[in-house]
Amino acid sequence: MSTLPKPHLLGLLAGLFMASGLVVSTTLLTRTWLKVADAESITVTGSSRRNVSSDLVVWRGSLTVESPTLMAAQALLSQQESVTRGFLTTQGVTNTHFHPIAIQRIQVRGAKQSGEAEGEAENPTTRFRLSRTIEVRSGDIDTVLSMDAKTSQLVNQGIEFTATPPEFVWTKAGEAKIEMLADAARDARARAEQIVSQGGRSISRMRSAKMGVFQVTPLYSTQNTWDGMNDTTSREKTVTAVVNASYALK
Repeated sequence: MSTLPKPHLLGLLAGLFMASGLVVSTTLLTRTWLKVADAESITVTGSSRRNVSSDLVVWRGSLTVESPTLMAAQALLSQQESVTRGFLTTQGVTNTHFHPIAIQRIQVRGAKQSGEAEGEAENPTTRFRLSRTIEVRSGDIDTVLSMDAKTSQLVNQGIEFTATPPEFVWTKAGEAKIEMLADAARDARARAEQIVSQGGRSISRMRSAKMGVFQVTPLYSTQNTWDGMNDTTSREKTVTAVVNASYALK
């Protein structure tokens, strides 16, 4: 008996595997339609997505000074606040809020002097460290970001100034939520109708609906949390609403 050449043998095996796969796929699909045909209800998940742009930026910076006396520290902080206010105004940022001053009393020990016994410490000196947070909330995001990029000008003047990354907020989430949930419910019904029609059934009525978590994520991100995400790190965002719905069949 002659043997098939190797290429022909491989082709035959590939054909057998493909045929087997088609049989399995057809069997699973048939079972799915049979389940739909025999079921009294179907539960599906619908979603609605929008890409949005933040309409509010929250920016925070902090001034810190340190001096041997409280009065001297307060005078220095007042001077640096004046310079900082002038900088913000020059950059077109005027709606600033200065938080209350935080005061920290610090005990500083000097180096041990020659002749002092082991463990003997020099009398500590007291210094005062004052800090104040500046907060800006603005819909003019471009102006605030331009200012943020130039804060090194304050450092160059000897001011101990630090800033945290801006927070970007989409304030219309509340009013858009209801509309997006309605869109998600319509999407769920369309999915259900498409599935049951393949099993020869149709949708009768909605039996129940459950709102899923509302996710606000960075643009095109796949991040999510079980209790809902509200991203503030990115200016451009994707908003997702989800509805789990159950429909009676007829």
